[in-house]
Amino acid sequence: MTTRATRSPRRRTVVALAVILCILGTFIVRLVDIQVVSADEHVSESMQYLSTGSKIPGQRGSIVDADGTVLAQSVMVYDAQLSPKVISVVEAKKPKLPWAEASDKIGAIIGKTGDEVRAIVDAAVAENADSQYAPLAKGLNTDQFIALRDLDLAYLYMKPRETRVYPNGAVAGNVIGFLDGSGKAQAGIEKMESQCLAPIDGEKSYRKGKDNVVIPGSERTVDAVNGGSVQLTINSDLNWYLQQMIAEEAQAQGAQGGTVTVVEVKTGKIRAAAEWPTVDPNNLDGTSSANWYSKLFTYAFEPGSTFKAVTAAAVMENGGVTPTSPTVTAPSREKFPNGAVINDAFVHPTYNYTLAGALIDSSNVGLSKFGTMVSPDVRYDYLQRFGVGKETIGFPSETDGTLHPTSEWDNQSLYTTTFGQHFTVTAPQVAGAYQAIANGGEKIDLSLIESCTDADGTVHEAPAPNHEQIIKPETASDLTRMLENVAVQGGNAERIQVPGYRVTSKTGTAQIPDGHGGYKAGVYYTSMVGFAPVDDPQYVVVVTLDQPTRITSSAATATAFQKAMTQVMKTYRVMPSSTPMDALLPKYE
Repeated sequence: MTTRATRSPRRRTVVALAVILCILGTFIVRLVDIQVVSADEHVSESMQYLSTGSKIPGQRGSIVDADGTVLAQSVMVYDAQLSPKVISVVEAKKPKLPWAEASDKIGAIIGKTGDEVRAIVDAAVAENADSQYAPLAKGLNTDQFIALRDLDLAYLYMKPRETRVYPNGAVAGNVIGFLDGSGKAQAGIEKMESQCLAPIDGEKSYRKGKDNVVIPGSERTVDAVNGGSVQLTINSDLNWYLQQMIAEEAQAQGAQGGTVTVVEVKTGKIRAAAEWPTVDPNNLDGTSSANWYSKLFTYAFEPGSTFKAVTAAAVMENGGVTPTSPTVTAPSREKFPNGAVINDAFVHPTYNYTLAGALIDSSNVGLSKFGTMVSPDVRYDYLQRFGVGKETIGFPSETDGTLHPTSEWDNQSLYTTTFGQHFTVTAPQVAGAYQAIANGGEKIDLSLIESCTDADGTVHEAPAPNHEQIIKPETASDLTRMLENVAVQGGNAERIQVPGYRVTSKTGTAQIPDGHGGYKAGVYYTSMVGFAPVDDPQYVVVVTLDQPTRITSSAATATAFQKAMTQVMKTYRVMPSSTPMDALLPKYE
């Protein structure tokens, strides 16, 4: 018989057992959560306290030209240092290679005298008798590293680091760009293609036990992934020649700078982007910081007469105008009914200009009268079609220029927009416009990048450029014929001839804004653009000079244009023209 007295201890035992089981169950659940469910999370957390390791740096990719010539690459260099305290310890043991002799050998390897090496150590000891650090030399190459290592000196330490070098120096330097001291891209292709070029660092890690002993089996290694290689469309040999040439021509003309742009007609690929002043990315301090960046893509200017060809295209397709008829009456100065006054660059009697003649003589008055045969909206549309107001390749800090809406065209700009004023462009935009004319009216977006090749060899081709037929093939043919007449009958005809080749040309003399709503007096941004050969157009060449002082008109660019076009034909072994020029177009009625 169970009594209350016997039931009470049993109940207490059951309750106690239940509590113990609950506690035990809680521990089991928690243990499963820690060891199984949240194992990865807890391991990661513990690694903060129990693991150590080091970064495995990846190598930044190279930049190469169209033929594979290396323009930028990363190399391993070594910074050497000495421990004066260890030197004294080693010397006390009378080593096989005494310090006096070792310092001479060290100096011979790094380009210093033994006395200079010893002076470095003495200076460190004078500052701190227990010094363990004396900087010896930075940026040593692999051969120097091996030579120093083979000395087998306990007090000599060499820290490896990656550095960026540019084997061709200033060749396309403004376009290639540079990195800062921390390895971050600052400009040019280095910045534009950072996603391709940048490596992914790896890591080597392990867990530590008591007294920092490595726990066996805890080692983990994540390999680094090197950056990809970027291939450009540029021909570095051609770019080198054009840089030397434009530097000589700009200085001969007393100009502040100059550029040459070369574009392949049938692909839109930029084959040369030459500038002066230029920068050697290996030695930024050797150049003013104002010249570290590419002005080719970032400086916008009023194109002037080079864009008279665009006006001609608009009026031929929308105004019933042909290259030879009808004609307009044009004096060298005209005051229009709305009060606008337009002047030609030279004084001449009143001419009855054909459209071809107005282009040949580059008559502002003539183009104003032809241009206003169509509405401002039509001309605005054609400026857009030819690339005004649109960046070309997405180059870092590239400007898209300025194209004001027609609602902002006043009485004067109604006419000046017919001959390249009241809007701005870059030299590549000019090249792109003439690429379309040379290519039968089909505009192809410009490109500077061929591909990105991953470290494992996978090639990623650049996206295919956009193609657009912006004018009729017949219009492009008429424009080409008129532009060839400019080259043959214009004022620079003799100076721009390229023996064996039929060429086109058009000059531009742009006034430079003074920052106060007007223009600087007597200084200009001059340019010349053309393509060749006329019977099978292959390359567009654009030359610019910034404020030449010897010849202030666009004639200043004639010699540079002729040299550039000649070299382009030679570089690409373009076949000479095989058909003669058509009969000259009449300038006047």
